[in-house]
Amino acid sequence: MRRLDAAAVERELSRLGASLGTPLAVAAETASTNDDARSAAAAGAPHGAAFLADAQTQGRGRGGRSWHSPPGENLYLSVVLRPGLPASSVAPIALVMGLAVASVVERRLASAARRRREPSLDDGPAAEVRLKWPNDVLVGGRKLAGILVEAQLRGDAVSSVIVGVGLNVHASSFPPELSARATSLAMLGIDDVPRELLAAELLQALGDAAARFEAGRLAPFAEDLARLDWLRGRRVDVAGVTGVAAGIDPEGHLLIHGADGVLRAVAAGEVSVIAG
Repeated sequence: MRRLDAAAVERELSRLGASLGTPLAVAAETASTNDDARSAAAAGAPHGAAFLADAQTQGRGRGGRSWHSPPGENLYLSVVLRPGLPASSVAPIALVMGLAVASVVERRLASAARRRREPSLDDGPAAEVRLKWPNDVLVGGRKLAGILVEAQLRGDAVSSVIVGVGLNVHASSFPPELSARATSLAMLGIDDVPRELLAAELLQALGDAAARFEAGRLAPFAEDLARLDWLRGRRVDVAGVTGVAAGIDPEGHLLIHGADGVLRAVAAGEVSVIAG
């Protein structure tokens, strides 16, 4: 598989007018692009500094879980943000970054469907792009991308926010423990888009979403959050709270309607979907 070409990413970033991606570092292999970005932020890296790698040896998702990061197949990307936000307001940015990634995937799937002269993606559930609170992008119920957001605080202010994106691009198979619940763009019929272009499109979308979030918090994203909410109507358990997921509130909390009739807002936690 061809290695990522930093110059090609920079050309696409320039063509798209992306606000993120400068400076850009592309590595053949690294432990974790999020670790690279966090170290650079601590050393003074500016807003928009981006880090990509062909492979990660210690890639991770939420809760410290490992992220499948084989060489040359997928996109492993992290970016430094320096939003002018109080610490109390930054948590929902993970949802916004997820929406940004989902928007890129939706456009790519729609373009592929048009080329194949297929019906609209809205005509069937198999290709539905959805956001699973708080940070997974699903297609047809399978995980295509994950977002890991790590904020560095200085008192009540946000010093930096590291946004990491893992997007399955060329993968044709996954380890047994992932095969039933993961997918890739290639497995969805998108196998002709260079990773450099995808990286630039992601950075453009992340930058636009970050600017909108800084200006208006979650309000500008309410419609898309409701439209893409994969958990809504499903029975879930989060941090010991069990019930039916009932949407996402203006602060980014997951709303759960319990059997006792009480609507509770959960700020964080691992979601388990209860079958049946």
